Amino acid sequence: MAHRTPGTNPIASRWLALATGRGTAWVVALVPLLLGLAVIGALGDGHRDRLPTDQLPAGYDSTAAVELAERLPDAGTSTAIVVFSTGPADDGVALSQEQLGELGRVVADLSGDEEPVLVPSEDGTAALGILTLQAASASEVAAEVSDLRQELATQLPDGVVAQVTGPAGIEADLAAVFDGANVRLLAVTALVVAVLLVVTYRSPVVWIVPLLVVGIADQTAARLATRLLALVDVAWNESTVGILSVLVFGAGTNYALLLISRYRDELRVREDRREAMRVAVRRTVEPVTASAGTVVVGVLALLLSLVPTTRGLGLACAVGIVVAALFVLGCLPSALVLLPRGVFWPREPRVGESTAAQSRSVWRRVGEVVARRPIPVGLAVVVALGVLATPGLGLRLGLDTADQFLTKPEAIAASERIVESFPAGTANPTTIVTTQDAERVVAAAEAVDGVASVRPAAAADGVTQLQVVLDAAEGSEGSRAAVVDLRAALADLPETYVGGPEAQTMDGTAAAARDRELIVPIILVVVLVALTLLLRAVVAPVLLVLTVVGTYFAAVGASWWIFTGLLGFAALDEGVPLLAFLFLVALGVDYNIFLVTRAREETREHGPRLGMLRALGATGGVITSAGILLAAVFATLGVLPLVVLAQLGVVVCVGVLLDTLVVRTMLVPALAFVLRERFWWPQRLLR
Repeated sequence: MAHRTPGTNPIASRWLALATGRGTAWVVALVPLLLGLAVIGALGDGHRDRLPTDQLPAGYDSTAAVELAERLPDAGTSTAIVVFSTGPADDGVALSQEQLGELGRVVADLSGDEEPVLVPSEDGTAALGILTLQAASASEVAAEVSDLRQELATQLPDGVVAQVTGPAGIEADLAAVFDGANVRLLAVTALVVAVLLVVTYRSPVVWIVPLLVVGIADQTAARLATRLLALVDVAWNESTVGILSVLVFGAGTNYALLLISRYRDELRVREDRREAMRVAVRRTVEPVTASAGTVVVGVLALLLSLVPTTRGLGLACAVGIVVAALFVLGCLPSALVLLPRGVFWPREPRVGESTAAQSRSVWRRVGEVVARRPIPVGLAVVVALGVLATPGLGLRLGLDTADQFLTKPEAIAASERIVESFPAGTANPTTIVTTQDAERVVAAAEAVDGVASVRPAAAADGVTQLQVVLDAAEGSEGSRAAVVDLRAALADLPETYVGGPEAQTMDGTAAAARDRELIVPIILVVVLVALTLLLRAVVAPVLLVLTVVGTYFAAVGASWWIFTGLLGFAALDEGVPLLAFLFLVALGVDYNIFLVTRAREETREHGPRLGMLRALGATGGVITSAGILLAAVFATLGVLPLVVLAQLGVVVCVGVLLDTLVVRTMLVPALAFVLRERFWWPQRLLR
């Protein structure tokens, strides 16, 4: 079967001539960079007013409760709970009447109410002040809480300490953890990429070019993505830009590594570096566009999520991958061809040297070991993946409010202090929002086991909001059972919804399960179709998808052992399995594409066995470098002080390392060696 070299159509040939021409390469290199810098300078991040439901799944009770509560006149407010105490409850030091009197005046002064809400505990060691803050957005809440904490520090009686918690305190502390965090993440990511590029190329110069191109692509993608999200009114949050940055740096650098590796190989067989770059681009454009296209369609599957911010993440990541691929394919070749061979100093490629496919690299030698005993090696890898996946059988999903932070902020410490002297559910009360008769709803709620108290919190325009304090702490079986029983007791009342932190966690877990059931099969189909179209085969794509799925389960199992055995996490955030699956499968297919497209190319000339060995020699180094770099980049998510991002980074890091060092190096070649020509069925690759 005649083979048509990618990129040999007239339009592509003319573009390559411009991109590598002596008088035009500098224009092609500079224009994208200048346009990117113009976008970065002219466009700020997009702005969209955050809604209370942005991170809540559509169609669930807790979300409906928030939506109905928006009809209340104080919907643009937030509640802060101030915990006054003399220290831990087990110290046994009670607040004096004089101190309580002074605290009443402090709360009155802060709230502006003549009859402030100050609730002493039964053991006398603590008191709660309830304050309503006139703030709607997260930034306004953070500013109000910061001012409140400063004022409390100057007004407290001697011997009394105050901590701010409640919805306002938690929201403020959540916002505070991101202060400067994305800048730190960008700096750490760029540093990690720079170090790994230096190690990969062993050159003090060449790493600057891809890092500059990908760095500008990253900032361009961030501006364009947030602007697009604001334009189409899709929600995003603080972590969206962080994950987007990691993805652009990881994927963009991977594409750059593949291009530069092929270019360096062609410099060993061609004296003219411009011709070498043209050949390198022709051989690289197909796997890069196939890989980028697969990732884009994969992340767009997140648009089917019930959670608005998850949909926003999918759209933002799609923009990021497109921008990264365009910069690498449209700018990097011209930037590199403008520089002499000496840019690779001290390992300058020279004509006549062995190419990567011809060399006896460590990956070629590993491939030869696998080729001698493919079945035992393949079975050993499968068993190892199964063993690693085993801890995942005990996986527990769902993080409580207190479990979401890597370091304990004031709001969480205050909540724990409340539990020592008040009913456990006082710090994060459950809410009921209804349009029905309030007394009837109160009576039904008070009859539910596990409910400590029910009191009206707000009422207007036919809507009543009730605050329900549970006996059990948030995250406990008793708390979840009480929410279930509350919903059952109120099921016959129209427009009556149970919300609050516990209810939102439960609904989030259910929505995440629904998202996984819908989106995971779509991602698998997308990847399978992409590989089938690229390889024009059936057997290879199916096997490759199975290897990626096996890697995912092994990564989750190994990570769960790390979380529970080393890091002390009690659960995995419900959003992590879906995002980890998406990134591992969509990005893992990159390495499949890099390997098998080269194997297909080599198999046409050298047969299935030698073709795979040459492909391993040619791509083993670049895939390993790309995998280690991508794993390290995702690990930098730990810079952002949220457990969900740290967990996502660990799972993807472990999965990428398994994929590049074990699965792509041993299992996939073993399958190809066992099946030989049948691996490429129904395509006939051999002459």
